[in-house]
Amino acid sequence: MLLIGISIMILAYWVMGKDVKPLLEKVKNVDWRGKMNDLWARLRPWALKAGRVAARPLLQFYYVMEDENTSTLDRVLIYAAIVYTVLPLDLVPRAVYKLLGVLDDGVAMLYVYKKIKSKITPEINLKVEETLIEWFGAEYEIVE
Repeated sequence: MLLIGISIMILAYWVMGKDVKPLLEKVKNVDWRGKMNDLWARLRPWALKAGRVAARPLLQFYYVMEDENTSTLDRVLIYAAIVYTVLPLDLVPRAVYKLLGVLDDGVAMLYVYKKIKSKITPEINLKVEETLIEWFGAEYEIVE
């Protein structure tokens, strides 16, 4: 739970343009493989409820995070964006603030996407498509 809090704080600071280096020091020795397994367990049930379109960017994030060349900052930002989206915790509660409560998730996703979009390779997109087909079935089927 501490990692989630620090990660979301790093994301918030990064969006606001503040220095995140002191906070990054606290997460430099995290076992990201273990955290990714935890994320995967949470991501699939959420995706099945949210749908194929909503799952696609989170899967792109996940597979970028899985890449060994991904920096610690990018891993933390991706982790925070996924966790912030799939967990029922919010800085701006949806139940109280309706649209504004949904927009904060979108802002987090947008900022992280802009930061890592160059790392979404054709290979990552192929993994995403394979996962989406596994979870939801083929999007289009050829009928003869």
